[in-house]
Amino acid sequence: KPKNTGTKIFCISGNVNNPCNVEEEMGIPLKELIEKHAGGVVGGWENLKAVIPGGSSMPLLPKKICETITMDFDSLVENKSGLGTAGIVVINKDQDIIKCMARIARFYKHESCGQCTPCREGSGWMWRMLERMAKGEASKDEVDMLLDVTKQIEGHTICAFGEGSAWPVQGLLRHFKKEIEKRNNFSPVVDTNKNIPYLVDQHLLEKDNA
Repeated sequence: KPKNTGTKIFCISGNVNNPCNVEEEMGIPLKELIEKHAGGVVGGWENLKAVIPGGSSMPLLPKKICETITMDFDSLVENKSGLGTAGIVVINKDQDIIKCMARIARFYKHESCGQCTPCREGSGWMWRMLERMAKGEASKDEVDMLLDVTKQIEGHTICAFGEGSAWPVQGLLRHFKKEIEKRNNFSPVVDTNKNIPYLVDQHLLEKDNA
């Protein structure tokens, strides 16, 4: 491909049989790269869940896209990700994808220098929300709120670290939103069977007092 020539050093890690660093030509299919040099996905290709194609700051890609995508700048940008550092992280179905992204969010929260408020505060918000989503403790509304938080960080910081912290979460929401919502189907509307005094006076929920 024009503008996508030469070779690249790929670092393949995660759920592969043979993690490695390898120099390959740009534009090699991702599936071929993993199977040729990294010994394939642990549990076989059908056990693949997602791949982070360019280091932890790049949005992940689900198995469906990984089947055909080639490892070059333009192809990855077309699929709303990026080649980045060419650090490929393979995630199979044995892993909890929400927990994986929560772990990445925790890293960015820790590494944020704190100069820009959106990144300093937003990275912590994303981490805490993802931790709760992994446990199934979030409400439906918070899934959309999480996307809003990433948008408040993206483009509002001095350096690109803000984008680096927001993009992995955006990738998760883009491709695995239904999985998050399935686990976090709690509605914030008060249920009369739940004793939630800090939300509303409990006696007002009783029919006799309505």
